[in-house]
Amino acid sequence: MNERILISGASIAGLTLAHRLARHGFRPTVVERAPAPRTGGNGVDLRGQALEVAADMGIGPAVEAAAADVHGMKFVDADGRTTARIDIRTPGAVEIMRGDLVALLREETDVEYLFGASIHTLEQDGNGVTVTFDGAAPRRFDLVVGADGLHSNVRRLAFGPTERFLRFKGHYFAFADADPALGENRWVTMHNTPGKMAGVYRSGNHARAKAYFMFRSTPLAHDHRDTGRQRRFLRDAFGGDTSWHVPRLLADALDDPALYFDALGQIHLPAWSTGRVALVGDAAWCASPASGAGAELALVGAHRLAAALADRPDDHTAAFARYHATHSPLVRRKQRIGLNVRLMVPRTAGGRRARDTLARLPLLARGSGS
Repeated sequence: MNERILISGASIAGLTLAHRLARHGFRPTVVERAPAPRTGGNGVDLRGQALEVAADMGIGPAVEAAAADVHGMKFVDADGRTTARIDIRTPGAVEIMRGDLVALLREETDVEYLFGASIHTLEQDGNGVTVTFDGAAPRRFDLVVGADGLHSNVRRLAFGPTERFLRFKGHYFAFADADPALGENRWVTMHNTPGKMAGVYRSGNHARAKAYFMFRSTPLAHDHRDTGRQRRFLRDAFGGDTSWHVPRLLADALDDPALYFDALGQIHLPAWSTGRVALVGDAAWCASPASGAGAELALVGAHRLAAALADRPDDHTAAFARYHATHSPLVRRKQRIGLNVRLMVPRTAGGRRARDTLARLPLLARGSGS
């Protein structure tokens, strides 16, 4: 049995996988670069099988109780007048803040953790993987799974450079804490200028709000760890915009030490495993925040990977193949994000007016979902 499994990343995919593997009798260890579970993040959607997985893990009622209670999206002009609204409430779906979901998963996942450490090298052989760490002593595992996000270190070590698998989707995005007074309670308020969006996400169940930014761009010389350059990119994109609340949102975002900035991108791999190393979550298939499906894919994918390994505990090759075959159809569907991006960031003023007209139609006004 491939009993000892190292999981890199203590977020949604990694914690879900650790929980499911432990239930099946494996001995997972979770390594996380941060000194503690990450508590920030935006709102994420759970629906369908993702809610079934959450319920089976024992966190279903807690997820419902922590729901963000956001009704929908509204679009405003330069003076703050509402031009259209879309009700995004969908029966059988729950939106929860990422940090709240991670906290619930962490509470239910009783496994070994290595916080403040990261994988330095991976050396595979026929019987296992020797792992060296930055911040911990070398260890030996039967399998290694990368659940470490879009910029996965495990993927880089075992599969190759990120650039080989990343498909840039023509936009950059950012989010940070915001003054809740700048947005309507229980709504995501968005203001557009051609090729740009600034908005406020205001949950009905949280005291704080989130500022959102997205802008069209050609590829930038972007390092996901260079926070100074990220702030310059954001300032360059929105610094000249004096409409609506954009100046205040931008100033607060630039002052927020937890500002998150990244390219809107997807990961496409021909396979999610190589030898004794596999990937799950954004490390394997990132669909981008524009998909609205990152958490759903993470929970369901981690559940399917654990189930495949439990079914073939002595044959990781067969288990990894089954995992890819059962989960890749859902991933391909969720990676089709074109309409979502055009709704959020119209390219032109005419496109914005067309979007607002479409949003006022009864079909969307009754609830669009995603």
